[in-house]
This record gives sequence, structure tokens and C-alpha cells, in this order.
Amino acid sequence: MIAGFKSAVTVRINALRGTPGAPVWQRNDYEHIIRNERALNAIRQYIAENPLRWHLDRHNPCRTGTDLLAREIWNLSGSPHQCPS
Repeated sequence: MIAGFKSAVTVRINALRGTPGAPVWQRNDYEHIIRNERALNAIRQYIAENPLRWHLDRHNPCRTGTDLLAREIWNLSGSPHQCPS
């Protein structure tokens, strides 16, 4: 279901931009199953605070440091996966 959604969104975005076949999703993005209230709250916090930390984002070519809070929030979510580095 998620793959279908991503595909449809990609087609639509590229149609609007006039960029057929261009990638839309960040490399190595994957879905995360939210298993409990603690994980949900950690992910909500990450989403709410993420724009404030753009200067630390690994995808920002002008970043000024490392985003340790993102890793901490990710770990609080109870994810069995490592935080993307």
C-alpha cells in the first residue's frame, strides 16, 4: 500500500514539475511501524521540531553540526533499526 502511494505521489509531483522520472523520495527512506504511544509521541516531537534543526540536517549542504536530538528521538521511539546517519 505504501509503495503504491509513493509511486502515485512521485508521478503526480513529476507531472506538476515537468520532470518525468526524477526521484522524489530521499534515498534510504523507509516506513516505520508505530507500535506504541511512546513511539507515537517521539515521532510527533521529531516532526514538530525537525524544521528548527535544518541547520544540522545531514541532507543540508550547509549544515553547521550534527543533529544529536534526531538520534535521541529516534531511539526513544523504540525502533529496532538504527537511525540513518
